[in-house]
Amino acid sequence: MGRAAWVRRAPKAEISRRIIVSATDQPTLPAPRPSGPRRLGLSGKLLLLTIPLVMIALLMIYVPSIANFWTNRLNDRLAAANTAALVLDAAPLGMVPDSLARQILTSVGARAVAIKMGQQRRLLASADLPPAIDRDIDMRTLTVWSAIVESFETMLERGNQTIRVVGPAPGGAQFIEVVIDEKPLRLAMYRFSSNLLLVSLGIAMLAAGLVYLALHYLFVRPMRRLTANLVGFHENPESAARIIVPSQRSDEIGVVERELSDMQRDLVSMLSQKSRLAALGLAVSKINHDLRNLLASSQLLSDQLASVPDPRVQRFAPKLMRSLERAIDFCQSTLSYGRAQEAEPDRRLILVEPVVTEVRESAGLAADASITWINAIERGLSIDADPDQLFRVLLNLVRNAVQALDSRPKGDTATLQIRITGRREGSVAIIEVSDTGPGVPAKTREHLFEAFQTSGRPGGSGLGLAIAAELVRAHGGDIHLVEGTIGATFRVSIPDRPVELLSVRNERARA
Repeated sequence: MGRAAWVRRAPKAEISRRIIVSATDQPTLPAPRPSGPRRLGLSGKLLLLTIPLVMIALLMIYVPSIANFWTNRLNDRLAAANTAALVLDAAPLGMVPDSLARQILTSVGARAVAIKMGQQRRLLASADLPPAIDRDIDMRTLTVWSAIVESFETMLERGNQTIRVVGPAPGGAQFIEVVIDEKPLRLAMYRFSSNLLLVSLGIAMLAAGLVYLALHYLFVRPMRRLTANLVGFHENPESAARIIVPSQRSDEIGVVERELSDMQRDLVSMLSQKSRLAALGLAVSKINHDLRNLLASSQLLSDQLASVPDPRVQRFAPKLMRSLERAIDFCQSTLSYGRAQEAEPDRRLILVEPVVTEVRESAGLAADASITWINAIERGLSIDADPDQLFRVLLNLVRNAVQALDSRPKGDTATLQIRITGRREGSVAIIEVSDTGPGVPAKTREHLFEAFQTSGRPGGSGLGLAIAAELVRAHGGDIHLVEGTIGATFRVSIPDRPVELLSVRNERARA
């Protein structure tokens, strides 16, 4: 069993890796909706709805009121004319002086009063009669609709027309007639209209205000509360503090609040569970990635043991191979939750060259003559870092370089080379890992150090650079792709930790 055996087992690991990737996929959040011009809220719409309703109510009150006023005004004239007719009819013929007749007509507000008894029409009194009558109004046959029409015609007329009003007469008379001017009636209707409109408007505005406040407190405010809660919950749906607290209402709004609270609580629980599963998937994938690299190194050593002619070694070598296979399968299984973040680096001042040598051996490049290894580390270069985490960073970069060189076309005769350099610039240690491979595809550079986003080869997970970037950032350093080089060159910069002068002096004093 050699490299070929590892390649044959790769599809199974790849299937498990794809399952983990699908478990950690997060739904894409919708882009924020552009806010258009501010529109009227429920209060504004309620106010705009209340105003025309108040106007309609005023109109419904005013129309029959003005018609009733017009009718009563004419009936009053007829009643006064009946009283005057009794006085004038009781006097002997021709015994009523003209001055008294004028006073009676003035008190009645008429120009003439006539009465019909049998077949005879008798003019009881008259003063300044016009040559013609403009309108006739018979109060005996007046209907509600005709009263409304006649009243508005009176208000819309101009000038001073003459109206003859006919109504029932007391005693044995058939009817009584009174001739009046239209202008005084019109002016009285205008005054009544203004007074009625002012009073009705005040009452209607008071009623509308009360209705508006009642609807505002009963419906608009609860709807605003629901709206504000939905907007806040949309901004952070994983926060339990954004769950609405239902009120004690027993109507439909109370039911909506309780159902919304239950739905938000279920959604928060579901999102929390999915976040934990996503973090678990990421943790498993990261552990699996590094553990698989370590197991690959162990397999290279087991291949060398398989070539030893010792019978005992030959007997135990297959068992070792199967154990490695079980370990590879086991690293794909679910691990305990809570280790999604890397541990804090245990930093100390170490030499870089021994770590680089260990990386070369673990990557299997010490015995691989097909890839040229160039070590250009400055002699005695030290770095303030966690040795295990620095090893993982360099091993991931070197393995990516090896895989990039292996992906080159078969007919490509260019030199396969991995070069690692190290130097110090002031208080910053810089390590570069470069290869002569095809380089990083342009489409993967935007998400170069994001998990499951940057793999440019079949079977890759894109976790190597993500893990390396996370470990470097934990040291306060930086990792990036160097532009304008042959193949791909990754530069790792790790600064030394700041040293307190007092502690250094104390250490020197103790020494």
